[in-house]
Amino acid sequence: MDIRSLRYFVETVRLSSFTQAAEALHLTQSTISKMVRQLEDEVGAQLLVRDGRKLSLTDTGRIVYQHGQDMLASMRQLTLEIRDTQALQQGSLTVGVPPMINVLFTPVLKAFRARHPQIALRLLEDTGQQIERKVAAGELEIGMTVLPAEPTLELVSAPVASYPIWALAEPGTFQKQRTTLPFKALAELPLVLLKDEFALTRSLRQHFAQAGFTPQIAAQSGQWDWLVAMAASGLGVALLPEPLIHRLAGEKVEAVRIVEPEIAWQVAHIWRGQYLSHAARAWLEVCSEVLGTDDGGVGLRAAR
Repeated sequence: MDIRSLRYFVETVRLSSFTQAAEALHLTQSTISKMVRQLEDEVGAQLLVRDGRKLSLTDTGRIVYQHGQDMLASMRQLTLEIRDTQALQQGSLTVGVPPMINVLFTPVLKAFRARHPQIALRLLEDTGQQIERKVAAGELEIGMTVLPAEPTLELVSAPVASYPIWALAEPGTFQKQRTTLPFKALAELPLVLLKDEFALTRSLRQHFAQAGFTPQIAAQSGQWDWLVAMAASGLGVALLPEPLIHRLAGEKVEAVRIVEPEIAWQVAHIWRGQYLSHAARAWLEVCSEVLGTDDGGVGLRAAR
């Protein structure tokens, strides 16, 4: 089976569009269509049903797509291992990092660059869910996310850090001199939360259910700084992890730590549990030393 045709087919299915696949692969749409037809000829069956601009998989197409993803991931892994043995002191690494986590890694980047100037490092910013999907699909070797990761994905995690959650609000919302707030007290307050695709919000919703109350959600956003602005304006109480609290100098808000229970924002590295390149291992080692974690020796646990 022609790997190139398979790659074009998988990308077309993933994007549900010949046009978008052509743009992503920097090819013409006619080239993509031709290669998909060649794959259909090779398989001896129709793979896609074309209904105007809508694409859907046939039964055979679904099988080819599922196995095709695994084959392409295996090819990327093979290429990675071959390159790694040929360039033990050089290489490149792309690390997936959600925007809310990148605040932690400035000192890591500086230390990594100083120790491994020969390794080209690239950071890919995306949501935690997208990074998990890309790592599971073999599109990224390693990434960062907030636990728990999607349980249906075959991922391995290595914890990096754990931070408490704080409540932020306009001055006067909480009792004077208070430094902590019981979780159940949130039942009486309007809340402004991150969107549901964020692991923190999914974790909070589980805690709301366990505590036996339905939260009063005034608004949700994918931007933490907007949540802070909403909290400062009196719209509601924002719930954010501790590292972001330290970036609020000058903001007109007051903050108290959530307790009873104390909810953890757990940051972790994730990968597929296969071979890790020397560049990825070097990244983990530097993270371990700079952030004080225990996983420079790549201590592992299943993310499921």
